[in-house]
Amino acid sequence: MAASTTKTKPANTVEIPYELPWVEKYRPTVLDDVVGNGETIDRLKVIARDGNCPHIIISGLPGIGKTTSIHCLAHQLLGDAYKEGVLELNASDERGIDVVRNKIKAFAQKKVTLPKGRHKIVILDEADSMTSGAQQALRRTMEIFSNTTRFCLACNMSNKIIEPIQSRCAILRYAKLRDQEILKRLLEICEMEKVEYNDDGLTALIFTSEGDMRQAINNLQSTHSGFGFISGDNVFKVCDQPHPIIVQATIRACTKGDINTAMEKLTELWEQGYSAVDIVVTIFRVVKTFDEMPEHTKLEYIKEIGFTHMRILEGVGTLLQLAGLVARLCKMNLKPELFAI
Repeated sequence: MAASTTKTKPANTVEIPYELPWVEKYRPTVLDDVVGNGETIDRLKVIARDGNCPHIIISGLPGIGKTTSIHCLAHQLLGDAYKEGVLELNASDERGIDVVRNKIKAFAQKKVTLPKGRHKIVILDEADSMTSGAQQALRRTMEIFSNTTRFCLACNMSNKIIEPIQSRCAILRYAKLRDQEILKRLLEICEMEKVEYNDDGLTALIFTSEGDMRQAINNLQSTHSGFGFISGDNVFKVCDQPHPIIVQATIRACTKGDINTAMEKLTELWEQGYSAVDIVVTIFRVVKTFDEMPEHTKLEYIKEIGFTHMRILEGVGTLLQLAGLVARLCKMNLKPELFAI
């Protein structure tokens, strides 16, 4: 008789419970739960109610709810037939002309039992990364199968979608989420996950997210996992961005024409290992919301920061480039008579 091949687990084995990332755990499943862009979401609610779904292009920055909105719409339109009636292709999939001709065409031809008056839905995420040939093939497929299938495209920039596809779609544009909208969702998650936090921590999460809800939730979970408490310092350690307090001190020194203090703070950031791009972007974001200077000075500062950012992106990311920026910002606040010979 053959020996049994059943394996037993060692007595001291501890099973780690599997838990979804919070960004997936708290992903909305109905349009009412989607945060921000109220007017655009209202248009999708009308489509979900009436069932007459056109081809759709949703464009906007990452992490603001484009793909989530399309999935919520598909759930509300198709109900229990969601799994059979939806084909999703992401940027990670091969999406050349062959996929459009074979995979998408095969799905469009497939017979699926759907609620009365509903259509199959093809979701193309990151559609602006599709090749031009694939988009041309998709244009023809959209025409042929429009009776049975609707196409929903999510992209960062709608101008990368060819004109013939744009003209066949309703284009919805999503804006960056407001700070209050992100704060509300973060507070809800903190309450449900029993996360301890202070006001500085939430402010830091909003600052580092830049209107990106996905980034804010990921940073919240990372900080909670690493430190157990959401404080400003902990968030900036996890996100590894230049601390705004140091940048504010640099700007404050510039407004007084104090080049020595400004350079000292700038060198401190540089020696911590931050790149020139990290530093100049943080300087811009701090200046934009800096209330200690007149509007005219703020505009001049932003102009100089913009020119420096451009040079850094062209490859000149040195401390000398940043020092030149700080010197020009200091010079703006010095009185003309100081330059007299």
